[in-house]
Amino acid sequence: MTQTIWIARHANRLDFVNPDWFLTAERRYDPPLSDDGLVQASQLAQRLKNENITAIFSSPFLRTVQTANQVAEVLDLQIKLESGLSEWLNPEWMSETPEKMSIEDLGALFPRIDTNYNSRIIAQYPEIGETAYLRAGETARKLAEEFSEDILLVGHGASVVGATIGLVGGVAKTEIKAALCCLIKVVRVDPHWVLQLKGDTSHLAQVEEVIRFN
Repeated sequence: MTQTIWIARHANRLDFVNPDWFLTAERRYDPPLSDDGLVQASQLAQRLKNENITAIFSSPFLRTVQTANQVAEVLDLQIKLESGLSEWLNPEWMSETPEKMSIEDLGALFPRIDTNYNSRIIAQYPEIGETAYLRAGETARKLAEEFSEDILLVGHGASVVGATIGLVGGVAKTEIKAALCCLIKVVRVDPHWVLQLKGDTSHLAQVEEVIRFN
């Protein structure tokens, strides 16, 4: 059996471009994409348009949904919101459980969201880094087994790393570079998973100089 799992990090976020956004935001831990982030997401979509992706799974945070939506539009697919791909719910970054848009509100903004899908894993605040990695890794394995064709997972720095570790093992922690809007490709040729792209950004016209998770 051969299966490809594509894993992408969300594109650039507004508070990375304008840190003051955080001070007055209604949902301060759920920033949207920046203008250049929307361009990056479009470039990611063009990179993936000829791949045989049959399903898209996204973290429920706005920036990941916006990134996934660009791809979904090009591939004409639905988006399944998966809590297991969420941001690392780090209490040093977030003083409380991050408030996000409801699935109903997201569905109204992004009609490609499959509102009937239920997350296979639920991320819970607070969590340490290792917990976030394990949670994302378990999510990736569950989705790969349940959806046996080629799929795309759209997450965050830590969940991208964790999902990759969950498939190929701990070597991914040192090998991949989880830059903004990067692309990871993992291929299953039973019984093994092979890491073929380790954080590719060649589809982007502009790449961040310093990788940061928050």
